[in-house]
Amino acid sequence: MTSRRVLKAAEAIREVVSMAILTDLRDPRIQGVTVTFVEVSPDMRVAKVHVSIMGSEAVQKLCLQGLKSSAGFLQLKIAKRIDTRYTPVIRFELDLGVKKSIAIAKMLGEVLPEDEVAAPDDEASSDEASSDEEDSEYDHLVDEWADDEQNGEESPDDQPPPPKH
Repeated sequence: MTSRRVLKAAEAIREVVSMAILTDLRDPRIQGVTVTFVEVSPDMRVAKVHVSIMGSEAVQKLCLQGLKSSAGFLQLKIAKRIDTRYTPVIRFELDLGVKKSIAIAKMLGEVLPEDEVAAPDDEASSDEASSDEEDSEYDHLVDEWADDEQNGEESPDDQPPPPKH
């Protein structure tokens, strides 16, 4: 189990690295990068920064090389943010989770028939129909109340309270 201190350091590193990639790095190789999560070793000497990179495999490798070459600059940014005896050494790893989830969604779209995909929409429309039916149960009460008002009849709520003795 990781300690609270390590988890807080990992979150701080993720924030610093992601903001530095967006704002400070000027390397043209680094584009379309998202920092997904950071793993910090228990002794806080090594930080694995998992990144998701949009593009082909060649673009991903090129971007990863750019990130590795800017690791020293990013470590300096981290050292300014977190106050520890040792600044963690940054290692970048490609996170394929997003790419795998897109591939799985594509496979499911091909395998499942369109009728099953449209089924959740049909359920929503059947819910709307059932709520219309529920409304129709009370329509007769509303009609009776409107008829009473037109006939000038007072409802028990409209009558004044009995006098107190």
